[in-house]
Amino acid sequence: MSDEDLYVDHDNSRWAFGTGFTDPLHGVDQAVPDGVDAGDLAACCLALGDDALVSAQRLAEWCTRAPELEEELALANIGLDLLGQARLLYARTGRADGTGRGEDAYAYFRDPAGFRNVRLAELPGGDFAFTVARLLVLSTWRLALFEELTGAPDPVLAGIAAKSVKELAYHRHYAAGWTVRLGDGTEESRARLESALRDIAPWLDELLTDRTTARLGLTPAAVADRTLASLTEVFGRAGLEPAEVMPPGPASMPRVPGSGRNADHTEHLAPLLAELQSVARAHPDAAW
Repeated sequence: MSDEDLYVDHDNSRWAFGTGFTDPLHGVDQAVPDGVDAGDLAACCLALGDDALVSAQRLAEWCTRAPELEEELALANIGLDLLGQARLLYARTGRADGTGRGEDAYAYFRDPAGFRNVRLAELPGGDFAFTVARLLVLSTWRLALFEELTGAPDPVLAGIAAKSVKELAYHRHYAAGWTVRLGDGTEESRARLESALRDIAPWLDELLTDRTTARLGLTPAAVADRTLASLTEVFGRAGLEPAEVMPPGPASMPRVPGSGRNADHTEHLAPLLAELQSVARAHPDAAW
């Protein structure tokens, strides 16, 4: 897929795909390449789209509640980035699975059992330290995953990943900055951050052992290694002992059994989706 495939010219304006189109992949050749299993591609795009959508909804809950207006805008913008990623991934899912369904069908008209997001994304927001810690973990993992996906055998998914990497690098940078500030701040901020990381630790194993991309020929183990190395570096800058807040590897980690990839969700997903989907379900024939 060339650079020209990623843009459409309207009245001399240049719009990246994912913005301003009814079809967020408008103008892109969406045929599934030879040698790529369409079912595996669709399953990968759906799961990663669900991660983005659910994470965005949790971040949206900080609107009017963040400690400063600047942080409210930052969290809202990160959420919008993730919504854009979800749009692209859902659009790719609809082409790859052969249904031709649009993004709204995946976002608004599936029940919790149909979602394949990791469970860390759906946990309640907690305090600001928990939101920062979760954003750090999810963005670090997602950045490593999407860097791997830039070499995906499907050029559309590879293009989505390349676009998303730039956004995810900022998400990680933002979360890492706040992690250092909280860890190297007051006794209260450090205690809250450490508590948040200990609460997150049992859910990290699901990310590090995720094999969503394995059937596309990618290497999940490399994603896990890069994620742990990056987190350890941030913890060091924050003055935290990594082993005290998160064990050093999957084998030693506490874990919550099950996986959101297999629709084994927490009780928190259903009310989150009920709020997210309420307007669309109340007006199912509306055009959004």
